[in-house]
Amino acid sequence: MVEEVMFLFTGVAYHHTTPARLLIPFATAWSRPWRLQYLSQHCPPTRTVLGMPQKKGKRKAGQGGEPEAEPDATELPRLSPKRSKKEAAMKKLEEAVQEARRKAAPSVQEFKYNKKRVRLISQGSDLKDNAKCILYWMSRDQRVQDNWAFLYAQRLALKQELPLHACFCLVPKFLDATIRHYGFMLRGLQEVAEECTELNIPFHLLLGYAKDVLPTFVVRHGVGGVVTDFCPLRVPQQWVEDVRERLPEDVPFAQVDAHNIVPCWVTSPKQEYSARTIRSKIHSQLPEFLTEFPPVIQHPYPPSTPAEPIAWEACYSSLQVDCTVKEVEWATPGTAAGLAVLQSFIAERLKSFGSHRNDPNKAALSNLSPWFHFGQVSTQRAILQVQKHHRKYKESVDIFVEEAVVRRELADNFCYYNKNYDSVQGAYDWAQTTLKLHAKDKRPFLYELQELEQGNTHDLLWNAAQLQMVREGKMHGFLRMYWAKKILEWTRSPEEALQFAIYLNDRYELDGRDPNGYVGCLWSICGVHDQGWAERAVFGKIRYMNYAGCKRKFDVVQFERRYAPCKLNK
Repeated sequence: MVEEVMFLFTGVAYHHTTPARLLIPFATAWSRPWRLQYLSQHCPPTRTVLGMPQKKGKRKAGQGGEPEAEPDATELPRLSPKRSKKEAAMKKLEEAVQEARRKAAPSVQEFKYNKKRVRLISQGSDLKDNAKCILYWMSRDQRVQDNWAFLYAQRLALKQELPLHACFCLVPKFLDATIRHYGFMLRGLQEVAEECTELNIPFHLLLGYAKDVLPTFVVRHGVGGVVTDFCPLRVPQQWVEDVRERLPEDVPFAQVDAHNIVPCWVTSPKQEYSARTIRSKIHSQLPEFLTEFPPVIQHPYPPSTPAEPIAWEACYSSLQVDCTVKEVEWATPGTAAGLAVLQSFIAERLKSFGSHRNDPNKAALSNLSPWFHFGQVSTQRAILQVQKHHRKYKESVDIFVEEAVVRRELADNFCYYNKNYDSVQGAYDWAQTTLKLHAKDKRPFLYELQELEQGNTHDLLWNAAQLQMVREGKMHGFLRMYWAKKILEWTRSPEEALQFAIYLNDRYELDGRDPNGYVGCLWSICGVHDQGWAERAVFGKIRYMNYAGCKRKFDVVQFERRYAPCKLNK
């Protein structure tokens, strides 16, 4: 858990006739040249730590009023012992992961690829004779290595001795995503583009909805087959269906679940009732699916036409998203940064994860959810690395597997088989009945959305949790439950409570618009994957949580002080 997160305002170009929520950053944290140019023109130079200006030290007597000499520009900064140790550990992890991939197989062509991960979406399965290349349409899983979909696409290309291309379709807006989310995603995609270039795989960033730009791209480049990844949510599934309808009939279209360890459609053919019913189904198949990845290698068949240079500035300008939600400084996007977080979790926090994961004042969580959500780090890679420490930290490793595998894949199962995953109608019958019976119960407090969003309630703990999410893009996992349940208690109806909770979660959480987030809100408000409890006002038989219960678990006052409202704009 980061003790204090501070922000560096990167600048926004305003026009007095432009609505605030449609503002697009002029100088952005992810575009170094533009950012530096903007800052040099508009901001005086100052020393910063985590983006906050630092006061200059006073001149000492006897120095003649002269400032300290600037260090030689050619002199390399000295790393602190702590930083050097962390960097050495990270390098060791990178080397170990690369070696593990090489041991799995020299390439995916020599690897025994489990075809249960793949399902054919189109009717035809044969590649046409005059195919010029294979295309991987990247969507949910935004990484090169440890990506079963990317590997399957390269497997096809190697088998047919064809070039391999990769693309991503950038839509101007997506649900309640803000510049916080788009900035994190686009900077991660820059890393993907660079890695693809090194591997002789052209990467194309297509502006627009897939149905409008992907079929045209396929025809223009003579694509012989398309591979994409899997997401259970309605909108991404509709994107896939729209592309399927518009692709040429002679172009096979395959989908690979590169997000779950056990493919969603393999784990179960139906919606599972709870973790109890899906746990054994997942664990029984882990020996088959929890394997090491082979590497995505430098592709031996060069493209006939290279990818056009990506105009990143034009990409950002194409967005129609709210730019008032600041990006966060603590989370650096991309696979490399995500693996560094994984390494720090294993080295520093895994030992206390089992005992302190429910204490918001303790640094015990993995903090990996943003990288998992954007597919920048594979959950399977995280499990492979964490499990190496099972003998030493058995309790922590077992609980991490439960949360990162069983609960996360249960969420995908729910959203895939229940199309009302973001509605009270998606709840079980008993929960809908009890919520309806108590819908008219008198609420102890009633708050409007704006009051909740600003953390202006009577409950200091709730306010602190909300402000942690607003500031850092990540609320502590234990408090997410308390936070959502109080929204049920303080709003006019279960429907309004769920609407507010999903909106706030998706607007501020870096891992918003995720099956895990939807299921978390429905667990808290609608009892999904839970059981009935003692009946009470407003909640009915939905599990209840209160302030007193939190006080028994951790130092509530300490957490409240950390996230006092007066700190929000500092």
